[in-house]
Amino acid sequence: MRNKEINTKLIESIGYLGSLLSCITFVPQVYLTWQSHSVKDLSLIMILIVNFSCIVWLTYAYLIKSRPVLIANTIVLILSLMLLYFKLTF
Repeated sequence: MRNKEINTKLIESIGYLGSLLSCITFVPQVYLTWQSHSVKDLSLIMILIVNFSCIVWLTYAYLIKSRPVLIANTIVLILSLMLLYFKLTF
């Protein structure tokens, strides 16, 4: 029983690490775009695909009750919505 608990915690920790890494990939782009107000190099299609992808992942995470996937995709969705906002307003 103890090994199963350790394995579950390890798997959950790996999920949270993956979530963290997924989230921080967008932070530099959001920050740079916010600072520079330059969006000419941002692809609108890419931003829309990322938004749609996050919605699909959030649905999946909710259905399987995966907290790491839910957290990561919520944060990435917020960041990509910020990029979409910047793209449409700058």
